[in-house]
Amino acid sequence: MQSALPSQLGLTHRTGSLQESLAGKALLVVGATAFVALCAHISFPLPFTPVPLTLQNFAVLLVGMVLGPVAGFSAMVLYLVEGAIGLPVFTPYAAGGVAHLLGPNGGYLFSYPLAAATAGWIVRAMQRFTTPFRSALVASIAATLPIFLLGAGWFAFYDHHNAAATWAMAIAPFVPGEIVKITAAAGIFSTLRHWRRS
Repeated sequence: MQSALPSQLGLTHRTGSLQESLAGKALLVVGATAFVALCAHISFPLPFTPVPLTLQNFAVLLVGMVLGPVAGFSAMVLYLVEGAIGLPVFTPYAAGGVAHLLGPNGGYLFSYPLAAATAGWIVRAMQRFTTPFRSALVASIAATLPIFLLGAGWFAFYDHHNAAATWAMAIAPFVPGEIVKITAAAGIFSTLRHWRRS
């Protein structure tokens, strides 16, 4: 038991050093874009809307909470740049590159830096007042709002949809899934926090 303690402390120290060093932060930011890209490819097209069902939002929330507002924002900006230059980081059910950013799903994508920063800031602001899970839950809910607002707003503008059509195609079908993603992101973040403290 006692012999394992130094190695555990060393692992904790190395993890902390990785997050504090400039090279470590850069590595985490790049890794975060890869994680979001992987979740973007876990995607299911829906027949009644051009907006697919993906795990991207879950990844964005988790990245923001884990990396914090600045690194989370930076990771999502880098993710958009990667997609704009043609790397296969967006959902595979649409055109790649700049065309995807300017398509009907563009508003969701452009909301990601703001959403990640919001999640990271709120979860840190609340950590003194409540449990990691509750703070992560509030942060995830708050960060989902700009995703829906910007995503649905751009969707309505792009295809000239009225409010009812926008609700039916860009918001309502995704609410149940978002509840699951929010809860999962909060649960995973809370578990990671407990592991770091133990």
